[in-house]
Amino acid sequence: MAEVVVISAGSSAAMVGGSAAGSVACAQDKMKPDSDVVSPINLGDLDLTTDEFILDEVDLHIQANLEDDLVKEALKMGVDLRQYSKQVEGELQRIEQASIKDYIKESQNIASLHNQITACDSILERMEGMLSGFQSDLSSISSEIQTLQQQSVSMNMRLKNRQAVRSQLSQLVDELVVPKTMILVILESPVTEQEFLEQLHELNKKINFAKELSFRETLACSDIQDNVDRLKIKAVTKIREFIVQKIYSFRKPMTNYQIPQNTLLKYRFFYQFLLANERTVAKELRDEYVDTMSKIYYSYFKSYSGRLLKVQYEDVADKDDLMGVEDTAKKGFFSKPSLKSRNTIFTLGQRGAVLSPAELEGPILVPHTAQRGDNRYPYETLFRSQHYALLDNGCREYLFLSDFFMVAGNSALDLFNSIMGKTLGMFLKNMSTYLSDCYDSIAVFLCIHVILRFKAITAKRNIPALDKYWEAVLELLWPRFELILEMNIQSIRSTDPQKLGVLDTRPHYITRRYAEFSSTIVSINQTFPNERTNTLLGQLQVEVENFVLKMAAEFPSRKDQLIFLINNYDMMLSVLMERATDDSKEVEGFQQLLMARTQEFIEEILSSPFGGMIAFVKESEALMERGQLDKLKNDEVRITQLVRGFSSTWKQSVESLSQDVMRSFTNFKNGTSIIQGALTQLIQYYHGFHKVLNQPTFRSLTVRSELINLHHLMVEVKKHKPNF
Repeated sequence: MAEVVVISAGSSAAMVGGSAAGSVACAQDKMKPDSDVVSPINLGDLDLTTDEFILDEVDLHIQANLEDDLVKEALKMGVDLRQYSKQVEGELQRIEQASIKDYIKESQNIASLHNQITACDSILERMEGMLSGFQSDLSSISSEIQTLQQQSVSMNMRLKNRQAVRSQLSQLVDELVVPKTMILVILESPVTEQEFLEQLHELNKKINFAKELSFRETLACSDIQDNVDRLKIKAVTKIREFIVQKIYSFRKPMTNYQIPQNTLLKYRFFYQFLLANERTVAKELRDEYVDTMSKIYYSYFKSYSGRLLKVQYEDVADKDDLMGVEDTAKKGFFSKPSLKSRNTIFTLGQRGAVLSPAELEGPILVPHTAQRGDNRYPYETLFRSQHYALLDNGCREYLFLSDFFMVAGNSALDLFNSIMGKTLGMFLKNMSTYLSDCYDSIAVFLCIHVILRFKAITAKRNIPALDKYWEAVLELLWPRFELILEMNIQSIRSTDPQKLGVLDTRPHYITRRYAEFSSTIVSINQTFPNERTNTLLGQLQVEVENFVLKMAAEFPSRKDQLIFLINNYDMMLSVLMERATDDSKEVEGFQQLLMARTQEFIEEILSSPFGGMIAFVKESEALMERGQLDKLKNDEVRITQLVRGFSSTWKQSVESLSQDVMRSFTNFKNGTSIIQGALTQLIQYYHGFHKVLNQPTFRSLTVRSELINLHHLMVEVKKHKPNF
């Protein structure tokens, strides 16, 4: 298909198409000397024939054409522009004629093309109509889709609402309907069957649901209320019979009541059901249980306490068995015989084992077994057994009450006290009776610490049921212990040394009683310190120290007095250190007293054989400090006697001293220590004697050569140290 180009006649423009375009191209090639393409000069814009010719515009056109590359090339080559213009115009005319011919030649094709274009326009018009129809159809479909979407949302909402209503109605119907299975099980199955318990749970739910519906005034509630009430009455009747039977089983002799209690705990929901639906029956059963268990506990512990007293030691302390009472004291004709040894009252021995963890929570005593074996026990052992039984049963009972009867806090404590109150009151009464005539302070103190430990155990188990009882027991025990301790203090204070028999430098039995008793109380008191106890022990220690001094004053010689004091201090310190800690007040006090009296005794025993030398050394050292040693320069005779006397008698004196010390002290270890201290002090005095004689005042004395070599003396003295 040829491309048509219309050329304006006024501008002499050519129509280029098909072969005409090729002619123009050839003509242009001929005009290019160097085969460069040159743009044709556009003369259509310059109309020389018009009357509106303006010279300025002509100048502009000329200037513009002169800047053209083709014109510049022509001018450069010297081509005549007029000739060149005519040549170009002729070429254009030829091209125009050729183009017209081509156009005429292709007229049929152009006409056919026109027809085809017209046909295409009609087809496109029909297509446009069809697409417009499609667009209209799509718009209607979109609106229909929106309508369907709205309908779907609405249907979905209605479906959800119906499902919600259906679930609620279904639940309501399920809760309202009383199944046949439930009726048969509640009426016919034993209460111990698992299915009865399960159906009882379901019945409880229906009863609660019926109550809820009745508050809402739901009409459907009246349809099931009668059936639910009859099932409830039947269930309450069967549960009551079951629990009453279990409570009555407690009353059978030799019954282990923990077994029926465990059974009741297994069916604790029964009481919960009664409490929720029949409070009168629930209260009746609880009162019956309280009455039954109160009588059982009271009977059991009353019998057990009575049988325990039959295995107690027959020999018990009385008001005359005090620390300051002499062993030789006479009693009246009708008075009961004294203990075989009053010292056992103040000695712990194996009695402290009752506080050990193994025995504290060990099995309780079985009285008839102990009677068959003819065994006897101190009061604190019986006390421990009795109260551990109370602790064990009390804790178990409190947990059962809290679990089965669903009580807590003060309600649980009140229920517990209603069961155990009578038994606890009996315990307190019996204890008050016993303590009124008890003078065994160690037994009372052990009982106090048994209670303190049991109190800690119940606190660890988080059982507050017995807290008030523990406090009540301690309020009975503490005053009695303090009273007995004060009686012992008073007995020592009022002791007359002249009524205690023959004087003896060995440890006195009263100080031994004190040492055993004090070490016992101090060792026990370390776990649960009590300031009042420490105060009383301090008073007792002061009285014992005064007593020892009063007894020592009965000896005529100072040496015997010191021996008595050292023996007693040493004995008390040894006993105390077996149980008390080294930093206890009692230990520190007697250590200081022992050291002071020991040092004084060493000076005393050295003064007899070596008193002259010791006095000379002390006198000389005092004068040396004041620079007056020359006052002794005329004592040559005295010094000679001292030097020669020591050299000749020191061995015999040391030997005699050692034997005397070992005979005087009951504790060999203490005697050895005193001998070593005395010999050490002797060497120090002799060293001081050497030092004095080495002063310028005495250097001229010839007797200095007779002094024993200090090192040699030390070697010889070591031979006299006893080895034990």
